[in-house]
Amino acid sequence: MRKGEITKVSGPLVVAKGMTGSKMYDVVRVSEERLVSEIIELSGDTASIQVYEETSGIGPGEPVYMTDHPLFVELGPGLIESIFDGIQRPLDIIRDQTGDNISRGIEIPALERDIKWHFKPLVKKGDVVKPGDIIGEVKETVLVIHKIMMPHHTEGKVKTIKQGEFLVTDTICEVETKNGLVSLTMLQRWPVRQPRPYKERLAPTVLLPTGQRVIDTFFPIAKGGTACCPGPFGSGKTVIQHQLAKWAEAEIIVYIGCGERGNEMTDVLMEFPKLKDPLSGEPLMKRTVLIANTSNMP
Repeated sequence: MRKGEITKVSGPLVVAKGMTGSKMYDVVRVSEERLVSEIIELSGDTASIQVYEETSGIGPGEPVYMTDHPLFVELGPGLIESIFDGIQRPLDIIRDQTGDNISRGIEIPALERDIKWHFKPLVKKGDVVKPGDIIGEVKETVLVIHKIMMPHHTEGKVKTIKQGEFLVTDTICEVETKNGLVSLTMLQRWPVRQPRPYKERLAPTVLLPTGQRVIDTFFPIAKGGTACCPGPFGSGKTVIQHQLAKWAEAEIIVYIGCGERGNEMTDVLMEFPKLKDPLSGEPLMKRTVLIANTSNMP
């Protein structure tokens, strides 16, 4: 692995030399503790690096390891019911392995590698598939059927496809493309700064019942639409966010607590597992992904 050398440290900002060949927004690992970081500026062979962990004790002369890939997220079965930090590290798994205090430089896959999921194919040998086509499905929870889709820039003819219990890293399908045979798994990695492609953008036309009468009456929200709730400290922005996540008529909730106070995220983590989905009667966590990124976290 190629590496540069730290020349300056100022809080979360690290400057390093010898970074020739790096690209903007590449992930790098700072120091021997391999702190997760991202290049935010390049000038010649010098890079300015945003470190997403505490930099105390890091100094000039220490190495910066280049990964030559951007920051990405893992997509696949196992997202629902999970609790991640802002860079998709699974906080519940980290706690089980290291305790309540998160060690610097810890590196754990976002999706668990030792859980098997039942994959049901929806295409057969000989079918022609293209990006975005659904090739199978996994029942992730009692409420969520996870569709497995063809990855971007991959199309061709299905050579083999399997049914059964698989890890997210196991090969479930092989596709003959013009560039050769491509093996597909249930796991896809996607750069966080690259929007997901879409075939058609549909205009919102269906009302989203939120369970809050004042919103549904005076400020109705459409399914697939966007709503904004600005306000000063203590005005109830987070309370509204909690209420929408609890009672809105949605199949999946992605709750992003970015910059929240610790006690507000604690409320979510304590309440959601106890509450029932009003439509199914199942625990709310069966349809929820939590991003716990409080104001004192990167």
